[in-house]
Amino acid sequence: MKAYIFPGQGSQFVGMGKELYNHSDEAKKLFTKADEILEFSISKIMFEGDIESLKQTKVTQPAIFLHSVIKCILLKSRFSPDLVAGHSLGEFSALVAIGVISFEDGLKLVNKRALAMQEACEKNPGSMAAIIGLDDITVEEICLKTKSKVVPANYNCPGQLVISGKKENLIKTCEKLKSFGAKRTILLPVGGAFHSPMMESAKVILEDAINNIEFKKANCMIFQNSVAKGVIEPEIIKTNLISQLTSPVKWAQSIKNMIDYGANEFLELGPGNVLQGLIKKIDKSMITSSAHI
Repeated sequence: MKAYIFPGQGSQFVGMGKELYNHSDEAKKLFTKADEILEFSISKIMFEGDIESLKQTKVTQPAIFLHSVIKCILLKSRFSPDLVAGHSLGEFSALVAIGVISFEDGLKLVNKRALAMQEACEKNPGSMAAIIGLDDITVEEICLKTKSKVVPANYNCPGQLVISGKKENLIKTCEKLKSFGAKRTILLPVGGAFHSPMMESAKVILEDAINNIEFKKANCMIFQNSVAKGVIEPEIIKTNLISQLTSPVKWAQSIKNMIDYGANEFLELGPGNVLQGLIKKIDKSMITSSAHI
């Protein structure tokens, strides 16, 4: 059983999407449409910009979305997943790919999400840290006991859990986790405490946007971040998508559940191969690859 997976923020690179643009007239039309919808030339930044420009949340999120979705569209009949999942932002790419929302609506949602998250970061600054080499339960318990409002944010794979909160609280929590056996703690170069209650103001904005968009029944099951379960009904997908910004990304749990459901091959659609690496750490027997046009 083949599963298609879609990456999130962090997979961007200079020149991303240019090969797709050069490959077909259809890709050119979609990039042109994206520039019109966003009211700035995201294609120019993707193709010719520097890495600092690409790191801006308002650019990064739609750029990764475009790379993933246009790749799917160009695959045409070769795009035939049995199951799909997307990591954080990647969930929006996945929803367009399986017909739940349109390309235009998906891009508008991603743009609104990026701007709302940026605004939330400015109002309520925070950060994230990766905890390496410690079991999830210990990390969860320490976060709970410290009472510093630091919370698990990304369950990426066994032995790699990302936590979110205010920077000073993260530093204290990281020191505590080291004393409990964490091999490494890495403060991430992000401007916000994503997938935590600190994103509540962004969630309110995104919820309003999501509720004003038509969601259709999925062409196949999507395993969503906030529940780690396969969903196909539009109203349930919508509810889970709204809760995603303030809930942890249950990526490892989603992948395990997809494997239990029958997935044995994972194809990554979008820039980079980060998700393939995580899947190999979850179950090294899985077949992983990148989609090629």
